[in-house]
Amino acid sequence: MRVVRTPAELTEWTETARRQGRRVGLVPTMGFLHQGHLSLMVACRERADVTAVSIFVNPTQFGPTEDLARYPRDLEGDLEKCRAAKVDTVFAPEAGAMYPPGHRTFVEVTGLQDGLCGGRRPGHFRGVATVVTQLFALARPHVAVFGEKDWQQLQILRRLAVDLHLGVEVVGMPIIREPDGLAMSSRNAYLSPPERTRALALSRGLAAARARWAAGERGAEALREAVRAELGAAEVREDYVALVTPDTLEDLQRADRADARLLVAGFVGKTRLIDNTAIGC
Repeated sequence: MRVVRTPAELTEWTETARRQGRRVGLVPTMGFLHQGHLSLMVACRERADVTAVSIFVNPTQFGPTEDLARYPRDLEGDLEKCRAAKVDTVFAPEAGAMYPPGHRTFVEVTGLQDGLCGGRRPGHFRGVATVVTQLFALARPHVAVFGEKDWQQLQILRRLAVDLHLGVEVVGMPIIREPDGLAMSSRNAYLSPPERTRALALSRGLAAARARWAAGERGAEALREAVRAELGAAEVREDYVALVTPDTLEDLQRADRADARLLVAGFVGKTRLIDNTAIGC
């Protein structure tokens, strides 16, 4: 496995692979890898001849009061996991390589970035769209694989790839969960044992809403209340609970389609967690 640190090295690697007629895959990450990330690598290797993983804690997607400085990092451990997953190349740049002095170009996907997490974290998705555009430009992947846990992010990046004619297939893969249902996340490391137990309210709430939908409930407010009841019982502070169309993220008043997406964000102590599900698929 090759580890590259500069944009030029990544571009040289991908140009070589493309000249050899190989299909290039990319898995962008912020590191502190867990089984969810590893599942993306497996999916990417199934869709490409060579796979690159980026490990970069992107500063432009963190707000001034957010957790950039304490975001968990373990590069050596991450590299070992990537080797075990048979990744071909890891791109692990410093911030200055991605945002050199004088950098002033940013990418926005208007509309899709504005509500939900974007409405509560101003500038977050501008940072995400910018760094992913950079990674797509450098790696020139045929396919890029992301998890469905951040459903809004996935729709933004799909739209970005289409609108900018980037020639990359953006693939979303199902959420990987702990045996008790908690969605895997690097931020789970922040949780104390009691908070870890309380965090199960997010997945329990989504399951409760799905059960109500299966029993015939179609009203958005009733489905949202099923989630809120679990959050309240576990003293999880709601950030939002939303029922939206799966691609355009428009609010729905009724869940008449099984692929309507139910999304939740909440604070367990100081840790903000997200989760989502298709309401009936």
